[in-house]
Amino acid sequence: MDEYGPDIITVVDDDGAEHEFEVLDRIETDDDQKYVAIVPVFDSGEDMLNDDGELIILRVTETDDENILEPIEDDDEFDEIAGIFQERLSELFDFEEEEDE
Repeated sequence: MDEYGPDIITVVDDDGAEHEFEVLDRIETDDDQKYVAIVPVFDSGEDMLNDDGELIILRVTETDDENILEPIEDDDEFDEIAGIFQERLSELFDFEEEEDE
């Protein structure tokens, strides 16, 4: 088994469809909240070319038998966590600042 390969997870959406993502980073805050930064895994080069390249940041909620990935609804919380991931992943990604409309 390749210990240094990508960390791939399979996520099942509300419709039961499976989607694969590569986990780029994980963090746990001082208040025991867990978060992941992921990107989609593509089956074809064409799918990859059509992707917008956006990093997906989600909160991890642990239940008895599984981890649930959920969006971060609070803007301040999202901005804080996104800033941490941006700093940690700045060598892998060229982050662009979004301008307010």
